[in-house]
Amino acid sequence: MDFQIIPSAEASVTTLMRSIDKVILNPIIVLLFALAVVFFIYGLASYLLSPDNEEKRKTSKDHMMWGIFGMFIMVSVFGIMRLLLKTTGEKDIKIDSNGSYEIGNIK
Repeated sequence: MDFQIIPSAEASVTTLMRSIDKVILNPIIVLLFALAVVFFIYGLASYLLSPDNEEKRKTSKDHMMWGIFGMFIMVSVFGIMRLLLKTTGEKDIKIDSNGSYEIGNIK
């Protein structure tokens, strides 16, 4: 007889990374990307609406540049997470509803 006092669950680094990516990182990346787009559009609108004020145009250019920089960073973070998940074999793991799993050809 096998009496197990502490229940255990089998998990791998890949399932942990996939959960972190799905639940935590993706929503944060989407939110920050949306903020960067709004910051860029604000800078663009400010630039177009003040053609005579040179100081305002300079700050608007800075807003547009930082918006583009923020979008680049968010796309890079998303790409790095995809690369890490693909490298660790995210596509090769299949988990059934009853808890059994299959990694590649290994059961």
